[in-house]
Amino acid sequence: MKRFLIVVDMQKDFVDGALGTPEAVAIVPAAAKKIREFDGEIFVTFDTHFENYMDTAEGKKLPVPHCVKGTPGHALDAAIAEALAGKPYTAVEKYTFGAVNLPALLANAAGKEPFSVELIGLCTDICVISNALLLKAHFPEAPIAVDAACCAGVTPALHTAALAAMQSCQIDVL
Repeated sequence: MKRFLIVVDMQKDFVDGALGTPEAVAIVPAAAKKIREFDGEIFVTFDTHFENYMDTAEGKKLPVPHCVKGTPGHALDAAIAEALAGKPYTAVEKYTFGAVNLPALLANAAGKEPFSVELIGLCTDICVISNALLLKAHFPEAPIAVDAACCAGVTPALHTAALAAMQSCQIDVL
């Protein structure tokens, strides 16, 4: 069985930048360890915005410019980048909470082989849950899991709520 690891938005702006939190900083060592030890194919999503962010629907509801392409905040957290160094991975820019092209990328990578998916990253209650549900909808028979120790939400309460919602949708919480 093929194994896929999805590293969701482990970018500077979500760790210790514009939208960073102490909880996000705290998961970096565990996430880096998971990446270093993972034996399978890795996909890394990048929340990607542009200079017009404040004019977008998201910018109107969350008026904090972040992950603007070409800025330091768009880059991976340094420890995550170091963990990925020398490992092949597929970078996936996404312009909304869920990477809409991720299911096709996984299907292509899997070919006809069965596969499992594990997600880690930020933020549990926004982009991690969006991607997990997107993948579960496309691959209802595939084992899909989220490693809670390698995720952080906007707040601890929202992290816990998102994990519960994913469990309700038959996504395993590790």
